[in-house]
Order: sequence, then structure tokens, then C-alpha cells
Amino acid sequence: MVNKTITCIHCESEKIVKMGKHPNNKQRLKCKTCGKTFQEQYSSNGAKPKTKLLIVEMALNGSGIRDTARVLNVSPNTVLSVLKKQKSSS
Repeated sequence: MVNKTITCIHCESEKIVKMGKHPNNKQRLKCKTCGKTFQEQYSSNGAKPKTKLLIVEMALNGSGIRDTARVLNVSPNTVLSVLKKQKSSS
């Protein structure tokens, strides 16, 4: 049996606890260090934190919504949603 060490995708801490299941039946995890929740694997490309970061970076570099969606293989609605959430959290 192989034990796989899970680290937080936000702060890379190893202090992780299980926190229920997502509606798509995937295990949710919570980092005790930064308090953020995440999944070990995401089913859609637009839900990945790395994709969300790339969306914001491309917007800051002047890429349009459709161009960003095409390059990252996500919906233009996903790009808009991420940018709106980023604006409200700033």
C-alpha cells in the first residue's frame, strides 16, 4: 500500500484534513494553515486554481475575454466570472 502525501495547492502545507464531499462526489480537503478548501483533482479546467490565476494574469496583460477563453480552453463565461470575483475580492 502506498501512502500519498497531499499538500495544499495554495500554501503547500501538509496540514490537511478531509472536509466532506463535493456534489460531484469528489473529496473536499481543507488546509489547517491557510484555511482554504480545495479538491485533490478537479473535473473541469475552469475550476483549477492555476487556470484562474492565468485568467487574471492574461487580463492584466491586455488579452481579451474571448482570446483568454480560447487559449485556456474554458468558456468566456468562466473568464468573466473569475474576473468579477477577482474585482470584488480586491
